Amino acid sequence: MAAYAFQALNASGRKTKGVIEADTERQVRAQLREQGLIPVAVELAEEGGSSPSSGAGSAPLLKRLQTRGVGAADLALITRQLATLVAAALPIEQALFAVSEQTDKPRLQKLIMAVRSKVVEGYSLAEAMAEYPHVFDKLFTAMVAAGERSGHLDEVLSRLADYTEQRNRLKGQLVQALVYPTILTLVAIGVIIFLLVSVVPQIVEQFSGLDQDLPPTTTFLLAVSQFLQNYGLFLLGIILVGLVVGAQLLRKPSRRDKFDAWVLKVPLFGRVIKGVNTARFARTLSILSASAVPLLDGLRITGRVLTNRAMQIAVEDACDRVREGSSLRAALAQTKLFPPMMLHMIAAGEKSGELEQLLGRAADNQDRDFETTMNVALKIFEPALIVVMAGVVLLIVLAIIQPILELNQSVGL
Repeated sequence: MAAYAFQALNASGRKTKGVIEADTERQVRAQLREQGLIPVAVELAEEGGSSPSSGAGSAPLLKRLQTRGVGAADLALITRQLATLVAAALPIEQALFAVSEQTDKPRLQKLIMAVRSKVVEGYSLAEAMAEYPHVFDKLFTAMVAAGERSGHLDEVLSRLADYTEQRNRLKGQLVQALVYPTILTLVAIGVIIFLLVSVVPQIVEQFSGLDQDLPPTTTFLLAVSQFLQNYGLFLLGIILVGLVVGAQLLRKPSRRDKFDAWVLKVPLFGRVIKGVNTARFARTLSILSASAVPLLDGLRITGRVLTNRAMQIAVEDACDRVREGSSLRAALAQTKLFPPMMLHMIAAGEKSGELEQLLGRAADNQDRDFETTMNVALKIFEPALIVVMAGVVLLIVLAIIQPILELNQSVGL
């Protein structure tokens, strides 16, 4: 059987679409007529036919599924649903079919049915998911493969759902923590630029006709104001071009490696990046170990999920040391990137044989440290920004008031 994407009209004339399994296109049309639907378009989804609702120039469906990811919330939901159905002793193909019927998003439905078609053809679930690497990454497929080998696929899928939700929660916390200070910074910069470009020149212009030397602060402020009026847009263009060029330069692996290594040395920001990646490392390796994935394979997979290239390289070096006979704790200690508490917990886990449990605790500790660091950083940043903003406004006020005071003194004399 193969998966077919269809578009049909119901009895009231409304258009409906979905995915259905059959041996041939003719059989699909027959099934639709039995359901009281009038088939409009039926195309093979698994072999990359265009979606029935798309134009002739649309990209093949299979290619789109293979190159576009899905949201973390959607992935966690379908993984948990699949885990529940597998735990209820449903065959994989039936569980996948049930999950596809449960979702109300056509693209997710097509994706799940495409995976199910591979399973029906004789592929394992991990092999079928590996066809869509932008949805199911190396970590996901490795854990599913380990679950299939061990016979505990439902537990592995539950861990994957928990892990996906945890990563999504951490990402949400990071975005939420950065939104407020980003908006505050942009508003502050916008207000200062508005004052310098629009307000200050109009006020200071009142003194231009007087035979009086302006104070240094006023002269400086006028120079800054004129520069922004004359070259502000040009400067903004240079900044945007610099960002684009920088992004292009960082595509080269050697430059990206150096940049990521430098980022780790930046005060406070580097600590946050290091904390996020060490927490992800500990939690990923923990669930891989709990899923019976060999340590070396787990280290290789874990290194790929880190976002910082310098830390990825460090984990790859640690993996080589472990392969040569070193303990995990000693191998990670040589990188000088992991906190001592995590290293001690890893050493205790290696001695006691409970590495996955202690790695999980280490990940919890790192998550708490990350939250604490973010809270401290925000508590420092917000008053610091207010102080800087107040200092700039004070400078503007002084630049305006000083000529007035000097004028009054000269008139009084």
